[in-house]
Amino acid sequence: MKINTVIFDMDGTVLNTLEDITDSVNVILGRHGFPERTIDEIRHFVGNGAVVLMERALPHGKETLDFEAILEEYKVYYEEHCNIKTGPYKGIKELMTALSERGYKMAIVSNKPMGAVKELNKIYFGDYIDVAIGVTDTLRRKPYPDECLEAMKLLGSSADECIYVGDSEVDHKTAVNTGLKCISCLWGFRTKEELVEAGAGDNFFVEEPMEIVGILEKLG
Repeated sequence: MKINTVIFDMDGTVLNTLEDITDSVNVILGRHGFPERTIDEIRHFVGNGAVVLMERALPHGKETLDFEAILEEYKVYYEEHCNIKTGPYKGIKELMTALSERGYKMAIVSNKPMGAVKELNKIYFGDYIDVAIGVTDTLRRKPYPDECLEAMKLLGSSADECIYVGDSEVDHKTAVNTGLKCISCLWGFRTKEELVEAGAGDNFFVEEPMEIVGILEKLG
């Protein structure tokens, strides 16, 4: 069956959010007297949601006194400061325009909190994407397939009509767990070597967003 649906990850795939995430983490760490983290450290901490991010950022992880309170503090601060330095990667809006003109259905799924996902999607991709899903109490975060399955349900698409686009090993595992082909973006938070080492060697790899159109046409 022809692929007619593209499900995108958000961080490192359609939006460069790394600086705002880094700044937000460091504000919270500073409030509690912990050392700041570098942007490269945060690059490798992200992908599994806020809980894992803060667990990795804090020197004592989940054993940190008042971990849950610090986590909630981060979530609130980040949601209020998620669009200071954030923006789409070069070529992403052109890609979405091209896909929209060709009739593809699109969605975003992310391990970010739902509020931030919806807000950022509305700001940057509201003309293209109506279905944007973040972490909730009822949907397990990626790499579980829940968010992708919910997006497919809302779009009325089956697995053999969908392809997943992401940048990390979490995205690769999400695609595998959902039964989807996967395109890995090399402008994001992981290198090709890191992705191959994580088992994503059979994915499609792209260095520019518009290459995705060519892959979809070949699969067509």
